[in-house]
Amino acid sequence: MTRGLTREMLAEFLGTFVLIVFGVGVVAQTVLSGGSAGSPLGINIAWGLAVTMGCYVCAGVTGAHLNPAVTLALAVHRRFPWGKVGAYVAAQMAGAFVASAVVFATYHEALTAFDGGARQVSGALGTAGIWATYPQAFLSTFPGGFIDQVVGTALLVGVIFGITDTRNSPPPAGLAPVVVGLLVVLIGATFGFNSGYAINPARDLSPRLFTAIAGWGSGVFTAGNGWWWVPVVAPCVGAVTGGWLYDACVGHRFEK
Repeated sequence: MTRGLTREMLAEFLGTFVLIVFGVGVVAQTVLSGGSAGSPLGINIAWGLAVTMGCYVCAGVTGAHLNPAVTLALAVHRRFPWGKVGAYVAAQMAGAFVASAVVFATYHEALTAFDGGARQVSGALGTAGIWATYPQAFLSTFPGGFIDQVVGTALLVGVIFGITDTRNSPPPAGLAPVVVGLLVVLIGATFGFNSGYAINPARDLSPRLFTAIAGWGSGVFTAGNGWWWVPVVAPCVGAVTGGWLYDACVGHRFEK
């Protein structure tokens, strides 16, 4: 592995760590306080700010992908080297996993006070949803949940392509992370009800893996009719679709 790629992996690791440690942290605070120290709006705002801070941590080195679906879309549509995709995804997954462990350690006593030490996936004392997303009872895995994640991630990547397109009307230098963070707040406030707007395989799978080994068990993979694969696969489909839509409707026009 080259020194340059190692540097990029470390940057993606840290950026994703920052994203997840703040994002999962706000959900932990809200759930474990019974809503007295948080709200759905607060969660949306904090996740948006988490994206912004994660971007600022590593944007100068990697462009701040922080999301395997974004990395995939950049490889498909923006000539990001395919040879780096696996390394970036591994770094993102690792950053999300370590962040999950940090939140668990920080809130361990509050978690035990909340559930008495009996880790439950769902129900009144369910806490697995602090780390990973789970669908509403009415939502089907397919097509409903799949569509939900495709749409959310397509909106994320399509708008990011517009925000970062220097031929279009990009934000002033250094402010792109702020605008992307606002985009995430918007997605959460408009498309977060069905299943919590994962729109990022690393954001969902790594924390879910952590909960599986930290006391919640295999139920984190069987809950929601085996929901776990939807926020892994559907965001990848959505990201490629969103990038294609931007280029088809706007991006290609600059090439004429």
